[in-house]
Amino acid sequence: MSERVFEGLATITETAPRGMIAVRGDLASKQMAKAVGKVPARGTCTGEVAWMSPDEVLVMCPRDKAEARIATLTKALAGTHHMVTDVSDARAVFTISGKGARDVMAKVCPVDFRPAAFGPGQFRRTRIAQVACAFWLDDAGAFHLICFRSVADYVWAVLEDAAQKDAAVGYFAG
Repeated sequence: MSERVFEGLATITETAPRGMIAVRGDLASKQMAKAVGKVPARGTCTGEVAWMSPDEVLVMCPRDKAEARIATLTKALAGTHHMVTDVSDARAVFTISGKGARDVMAKVCPVDFRPAAFGPGQFRRTRIAQVACAFWLDDAGAFHLICFRSVADYVWAVLEDAAQKDAAVGYFAG
């Protein structure tokens, strides 16, 4: 898949498929910490592992490494109550970056995007317009948004519309 890019108030990019593995189990266990690396705190993302719920994390890796990562996770969690599922093909990933990224996200997601309320490393499951999504903010100020692949074209259109230069709000971007 080639990447789609839109330049407007922010740069919107639909990125190449990424390996994504849903892992459920006891997040407080030593085996889970050993299997996934550091288990992130509630509502955070390390960039490779995102907290999804009290018993679930999402492990992300290059798409071509997902199968090997699944085998490693399954082996590391053997003997515990767990689930390891490849959800890579079911998800699409977008990056929203640049000066207007917070403004674009604030237009389409019901989240407080003030820097004091949502900073780097934070992770949120919510909706974008009318569909489920999850996203996090990296250290460079770019948002990474995940949605179901079946609604990727709709999400692209929503993001592109929100990023139109003539639709500036300027609340965050000044």
